[in-house]
Amino acid sequence: MTVQWPSEAIWQAVVPLLPAFTVEVLPEIDSTNTELMRRARMGQLDPLLLVAEHQTAGRGRLGRTWVSARPGAGDYQRLAALTFSFGMAMQPQDWSGLSLAVGLSLAQSLHPALQLKWPNDLWWQDRKVGGILIETASVGALRYAVIGIGLNIHVPVAAAGGEAWRTPPASLNELLPGVEAPDVLHQLLLPLVKCLQRFEAEGFAPLRADFQTRDLLLGRELECSDGVLGTGRGVDANGALLVHTVTGLRRISSAEVSVRPRF
Repeated sequence: MTVQWPSEAIWQAVVPLLPAFTVEVLPEIDSTNTELMRRARMGQLDPLLLVAEHQTAGRGRLGRTWVSARPGAGDYQRLAALTFSFGMAMQPQDWSGLSLAVGLSLAQSLHPALQLKWPNDLWWQDRKVGGILIETASVGALRYAVIGIGLNIHVPVAAAGGEAWRTPPASLNELLPGVEAPDVLHQLLLPLVKCLQRFEAEGFAPLRADFQTRDLLLGRELECSDGVLGTGRGVDANGALLVHTVTGLRRISSAEVSVRPRF
């Protein structure tokens, strides 16, 4: 037996918005993002949802590893994490803030208690539920966006064994008891597509106020990776993080530093 994915239902919901849309589910791959980037560079630019039940080389932001565990014995229908990538050609006027827009869409689709840690993570009770990795490939005049998403459905097994985690993990089952990976995918995919289309047309600015309501870093003492200390003051209309420091307000883009709350 295998995991029962709602591929047909997702396809039927999304294809009116993206007529060339397809869904593909693989039992194992190195990385869904890597695969879609490979395909894009070969000229395969139609919108595609690629789901992997297990990734052998999953990636996160700044080259970090994303662990995608195999189901345990007897758990062939129960995945510890949902890992997928969605790719589509996009032409927004400004790409700034795309990861924030994606995170907001996921949080709004899944649970009111989920918060967003700039620039690309979903948190709950100061623990990480999941992350987002966005990459793009330019092919001629087109630019293909690959949005990779990893979400803990159940608390990772390693967490129970006492291993050290860079950020303590949380899972969606703590918020939504009994939920499984196929349910989560079905719940969030159509809103995500609508979010991407809205972002392409309007950018991040119209989403800024909604992002602020879930901003984990707002009003908290922060420590930047370059040693700068300050207080989170939200994000600007382009999605840059605003940090109030002793020398004034500092604007930080995702390419400059990583930021962690000081607990």
